Amino acid sequence: MGKITGNQMLVKALQKEGVEKIFGYPGACVIDIFDELYKQEEMELVLPRHEQALVHAADGYARSTGKVGVCIATSGPGATNLVTGIATANYDSVPLVCFTGQVPLTSIGNDSFQEIDIVGVTRNIAKFVIVCRKRSDLNRIIKEAFYIAKSGRPGPVLIDLPKDVMGELGSDIYPEEVNIRGYKPNTKVHIPQVRRAMRTLLKAKKPLFLIGGGTKIANAHQEMVKLAELVRVPVITTIMGRGVLPTNHPLYYGNIGMHGSYAANEAVTNCDVLFSIGTRFNDRITGKLGTFAPHAKIIHIDIDTASISKNVTVDIPIVADAKEAIVELIKVAEEHPAVDTSKWLDMMDAWKAKHPIKMEETNELNPQEIIEAINENFKESIVVTDVGQNQMWATQFVELWGKSQFLTSGGLGTMGYGFPAALGAQIGNPDREVVAICGDGGVQMNIQEMATAVIQELPVVLCVLNNGYLGMVRQWQDLFYQKRYGGTCLMRRKECEHFCGKADRITCPPYTPDFIKLAESYGAQGIRVTKKEEIKAAFDQAKAKKDGPTLIEFIIDREELVMPMVKGGGSLTDLIMSREERRK
Repeated sequence: MGKITGNQMLVKALQKEGVEKIFGYPGACVIDIFDELYKQEEMELVLPRHEQALVHAADGYARSTGKVGVCIATSGPGATNLVTGIATANYDSVPLVCFTGQVPLTSIGNDSFQEIDIVGVTRNIAKFVIVCRKRSDLNRIIKEAFYIAKSGRPGPVLIDLPKDVMGELGSDIYPEEVNIRGYKPNTKVHIPQVRRAMRTLLKAKKPLFLIGGGTKIANAHQEMVKLAELVRVPVITTIMGRGVLPTNHPLYYGNIGMHGSYAANEAVTNCDVLFSIGTRFNDRITGKLGTFAPHAKIIHIDIDTASISKNVTVDIPIVADAKEAIVELIKVAEEHPAVDTSKWLDMMDAWKAKHPIKMEETNELNPQEIIEAINENFKESIVVTDVGQNQMWATQFVELWGKSQFLTSGGLGTMGYGFPAALGAQIGNPDREVVAICGDGGVQMNIQEMATAVIQELPVVLCVLNNGYLGMVRQWQDLFYQKRYGGTCLMRRKECEHFCGKADRITCPPYTPDFIKLAESYGAQGIRVTKKEEIKAAFDQAKAKKDGPTLIEFIIDREELVMPMVKGGGSLTDLIMSREERRK
């Protein structure tokens, strides 16, 4: 057995874990780690321009590749800048291993320069956090971190690394196996419960599948399609589950929830059996809990025991990996004749035809046309969104089939996520097309990553839907606060009247920044689109650029709304279908 430093051991461990990309930002307490990384060529170090963007990029890399994302930041502010990204990954079950530098053990507790108790800060927003206080524990802790991050319900793990511990000599043997007392994730399927669930489904007259992000994480797309077709049961999804069934599949009826489709929300309200797989039943999909699926027996499959009956009481709980459970469900379904759901499907088809997800056609450029052009021009691509109206429009209109992927911050709703996550996805998938859909507000939270995109030569197409507002909050102000646009106008300047009441680009001040000039200042390509007929040419120009990013700014109606909409705390049946309906 040889002796190596903790810094050398970390690099060796990362190599053993098959890590190819590391998203890192240096500092005093990790400088020795970066020195060791510099000495090897097996792994590439990606240097984003901000630690928050760094962890979002690792997140996008992990979601799009299925691998564990790895990031490194220094102590103090470097570590705290990871917090939002860790919470984002935790909500959406993304496997990350985050290493943070720490002051020497002898300095901890003395208010040392750039000292922070990052383990205390992140304890409630990560899957697991630990300080490595002994060099003899380092090898085991790293091995366990990767196992914890990707097993069971995936999530982020943080390891805090004191500088003196990392400088000590210790064993160079990296463990082959993991045995963590008290952590034994269950993935085995309880067959009697599966059979009970299937019997309940087959007796239903109005059965419904509700598919969440856990099904996507389990990579159960093909199995879910097969199951739905076998039993002829309609499927709806959360926004995180969108894409498990191809969005053009005849059994797919859209997203449920606050901005879900009329057909999906009506289906939940009227079904007699709701078979949910891989969803937490959060408030954005349930609406008022007392009115959610009021006539249904509820079956719930989830890998996380704590998620079952947490928000919605279920009748048949099944703790299991979604893919393994669906495989067993298929076996049972093949033993029985298909359910006659023709009348139920006719009813759902009628709801879908009555209120399709469609924006009103005007002379103005609208988001549906932009996103439909993305569908047409980028086949089987990776689409990443930011958060806000842009995200909701994307969840309504982005078409997903084949190898296409959809990445978004669902649980935490993190503005600033979209662009850096798209860069991480492109780094992990260099041969695929990656499109980021962002609002003009959220994109500015990490716009500095344009430098990363240029330096890494990433051909990401960044679509900025510019309405001059923080659009989602403005939408609430429009519908429920008599258009008192407090703190949401991004064109507002100091000289503007306090109660201006304006919403046009003619009399309002010019927008800051000029996104085209900003993109060009970084060395990227910038294109502005103001008319429908300019969309295709813009995408053709963007696709032609293979050695760097393109920012396309789409100037859209300043007061465009995402419809339909359920007011917060309302029932799924209380859908507002238009601004005019709200005002009646």
